[in-house]
Amino acid sequence: MQLNIVVYSKSACPQCDTVKSLLKAKGLGFEEIKIDDEAQRLAFYEKCGPSVRQMPQVFINEQRVGGVAGLQAAFAQMKL
Repeated sequence: MQLNIVVYSKSACPQCDTVKSLLKAKGLGFEEIKIDDEAQRLAFYEKCGPSVRQMPQVFINEQRVGGVAGLQAAFAQMKL
């Protein structure tokens, strides 16, 4: 199964580090896009929807799964 995984993160973010560690532990490659600028981050949240207010945000095959809990739920669903 080919997965296109993109992690939107920011610097000095423990949850972002956790997500990247989980992906590496599963041997899954991913692209990381850092958004350290506050204005850019707020604009990114706007695009994601009203419930999004934190980093990281993980997208698998262009579908947002969310942060750490969302990624773990996606792993369970995909049986990874």
